[in-house]
Amino acid sequence: MGVSFSRLLRSTALIAAGLATGLANPSPSQAATPAVVAGDGVLCDLTRTLSGGATDVRCLIPPGADPHHFQLTPANRRDISNSELVLINGYNLNPSLSRLDGNFELIAVGERAVPNNPNKDPHLWHSPANTGAMANVVVDALQQLPINAESKQALKRRQQNVIAILRDLDAWNRQQISTIPADHRVLVSEHMAFEFFTDRYGMRHVAMIDDYATGGTLRPSSLRAISNAVKASKTKVLFPEQFPVSKTMKRISRSTGKPIAKQLVFADGTAPGKSLIETATSNTCTVVNAQGGSCDQASAERLQQRWSAVQ
Repeated sequence: MGVSFSRLLRSTALIAAGLATGLANPSPSQAATPAVVAGDGVLCDLTRTLSGGATDVRCLIPPGADPHHFQLTPANRRDISNSELVLINGYNLNPSLSRLDGNFELIAVGERAVPNNPNKDPHLWHSPANTGAMANVVVDALQQLPINAESKQALKRRQQNVIAILRDLDAWNRQQISTIPADHRVLVSEHMAFEFFTDRYGMRHVAMIDDYATGGTLRPSSLRAISNAVKASKTKVLFPEQFPVSKTMKRISRSTGKPIAKQLVFADGTAPGKSLIETATSNTCTVVNAQGGSCDQASAERLQQRWSAVQ
């Protein structure tokens, strides 16, 4: 027997009403995932790891790019305008991001995490203790977004795991650096980007350009001052922050007789294709091995495995 036309009308009306109710009051599984934008690679990896899919995290500055001179693309601007939360490092690491404005909350994570920073050094994450403080700020911000109670509990669980890994990274760094002969516990680079690292682990830092040059062409007087400081530091090598190596670095190498390390130390973010843990352990091993120590690569890989397993 066929269905009556009046019953069909009633069924259609009920279905339509149900659809309307669902659209007006979506279930948690139907609700849009909050959009979050993170500025640099370190902050992006940290936020994605902590979020674990509870939010849609978009990265602005790709790994290996210079955050100091980064300019927003139209795609970046769309991501920002569609976000509920924008996280930047602060301390003028990304000048183009510090003046953002729109219908979103803008948080300078580093400035909240490390307010006691007399030199306003933005390279905070070279100390795992600072990165842990940044993780706490990120979680507090994510907790304010419209995510369900289960997701908020998972955030706290991932926060605990992340803090534990960073604490172990800190101990691992200290152990590796202890293998460097005392006279060679120094990091000589072009710029003042590793102060938090060297201060944390009792090393010396010579920032050749920032400490001894006045900008522009390297003057003979500046070259002499740099050469004297490098020789006095007893470093075995000069550590480049980018390839190809600058002409200035090559001049200093020739003047001092110090070779340029074959591996980069990444100053301004994560290495291409690497997490913040992989970048941090790579930097440490680069310094340790070049300065006459012995770096335990196997335990570095275990730290990364734990980071990858955070859920």
